[in-house]
Amino acid sequence: MNTFKTFFSRQFLWEIVRIVTVGLASLLFYLEMIPLPVLLAATVFGLYSLLKTAILELVKERKVGTELFISIAVIVSVVGKEYLAGSVVLMIILIAEYIASASGERARASIRELIGSVPQTAIAKKDGKEEIVAISSLIMGDVVVVKAGEKIPVDGKVVAGAGSVNQAPITGESVPVEKTNESEVFAGTILELGVLDVQMTKAGNDTVFSRIISLVEEAENSKAPIEKLTDKVASWLIPVVFVFVGAVYFFTRDVKLVIALLIFTSPAELGLATPLVTISAIARAAREGILVKGGKFLEELAKIKTIVFDKTGTLTVGKPTLNKIDIVNKNYTEKELFYFAATAENRSSHPLANAIIVRAEELGVTLSVPTDFEVIKGKGLSALIDGKKVLLGNKTLMDDHNTAVNVNSENLTDTAIYMAIDNQAAGIFYVSDAIRPGAKEMIGELRKSGIENIIMLTGDNQQTAQHVSSQLGITSFKADMLPEDKIKVIRELQAKGEKVAMVGDGINDAPALVQANVGISMGIVGTQAAMEAADIVLVEDRLEKIARSKAISKKAFRTIKENIIGGVGVVHVVGITLVLMGVLGPVQAAIIHLLPDTLVFLNSIKLLRVKI
Repeated sequence: MNTFKTFFSRQFLWEIVRIVTVGLASLLFYLEMIPLPVLLAATVFGLYSLLKTAILELVKERKVGTELFISIAVIVSVVGKEYLAGSVVLMIILIAEYIASASGERARASIRELIGSVPQTAIAKKDGKEEIVAISSLIMGDVVVVKAGEKIPVDGKVVAGAGSVNQAPITGESVPVEKTNESEVFAGTILELGVLDVQMTKAGNDTVFSRIISLVEEAENSKAPIEKLTDKVASWLIPVVFVFVGAVYFFTRDVKLVIALLIFTSPAELGLATPLVTISAIARAAREGILVKGGKFLEELAKIKTIVFDKTGTLTVGKPTLNKIDIVNKNYTEKELFYFAATAENRSSHPLANAIIVRAEELGVTLSVPTDFEVIKGKGLSALIDGKKVLLGNKTLMDDHNTAVNVNSENLTDTAIYMAIDNQAAGIFYVSDAIRPGAKEMIGELRKSGIENIIMLTGDNQQTAQHVSSQLGITSFKADMLPEDKIKVIRELQAKGEKVAMVGDGINDAPALVQANVGISMGIVGTQAAMEAADIVLVEDRLEKIARSKAISKKAFRTIKENIIGGVGVVHVVGITLVLMGVLGPVQAAIIHLLPDTLVFLNSIKLLRVKI
């Protein structure tokens, strides 16, 4: 239904009028119901737009396109007194041009459909009253009310209510996400159930939604190398074709033969074969929460054989998890140890602190407020809790306070946090960064897709790197890496002739993402730096999207080859051969000319729906 609307939309009205006018005039002239001047007038009306485009491209861009070929073919037919053949050829070519234009628009329309549109007004809550206001009039901190079935108009956080939100336009998720107090929501997503009061944190061009639209629009205008190659081939081919057609006319003096050859030697489908696939593939990827910044990166990814992964925040969750606790002093229960540790850590900003606090909350531990709290840089902290001196930190902190720790951890992959109470060892907390769900399966999928070399880079120690890589099935890894070391590794791989994709969080790994042939960033929700650093951006932190990106790029590249070989090469070579053999005339050539246009269109837009 959407395709029907696109093909018969108002923007193509004049193209449809021209086709009908030329076609009707050709039929009536054939039936001897109108004189020649009327047919010629209809031909001029139909040819005008093609000739205008041809001249503008020739003068302004020094480009000889298919419009010039067809214009010359029609003019030659009129000069050679093949009036009916010329008008029929024009009508069929106008149909082909119309299919090409509408095809590109259909692919672009699919992008607009998948993203949708943000409302221009919102229900604002002010002084206990609700009123409809323009989005542009809202300021940060304003609260808007969103009801079931409505699109969320701004990025913000939920301050009241609960509901089920369809985030597919932003993340590609098919399952609605439950939102409650303090949850983040994004403009352009749809509240399916419930009512939410949303406090605005971003609006206008700053929303995630707007940044996605900007990325996709930029991607549409970015040409892939193969598209530039087809343009170059077409520019070299055109002079050769004119010489060839001129030579045929010199030896045969056959106007009909020249007209038919001009139709089959037109480079129309060569220009259509690649951009339509690129737009369709970008739309398909965006629908699945994968933002590709241009056809260039889509093509590069299809050729990638080596992928380099950052560990923290990419292959792992990036949020430390408490795996185990050893009770050293049996006078304390596990819950008591968590009480002292979490109360002390509650004043700390260290990333490892949160793992202990989260577990304490899960156990229902009620925290108190420590006194004499002190952070000991590089070692840990000390605090006075309920009259007891609590030390929490690394082994060095224990040694500094002459606290003997008799239990030695055999788990070299976890970070050990030691706790002493009144200078007596009390417990050891083991914290690590958990493997991201689906990571191992994603590595397997990438190997199946043709990735030969998978490398993990991390700033962690050798033991931790070994542990994580063995869990994931990655045989090649490098530990104790600084950001500059990661760039060095990528450059060394590139020096060997390898095309390298780098997957990272888009902030700490920005230099490496830029250095790689293709930079893939994990998750852009609220992260502007990630979008700027990477060539391909995964809206969600879901690793399976990496394998999906590779699959879509391979399918797109294969489709381009099919278009060029099947839709352009075979049809045109066979057509030219049959014309030279005298089997096909101008009208038959024009009719067959519709075939590659239609094949290229259908083959390209299948990327929007076909199973990949």
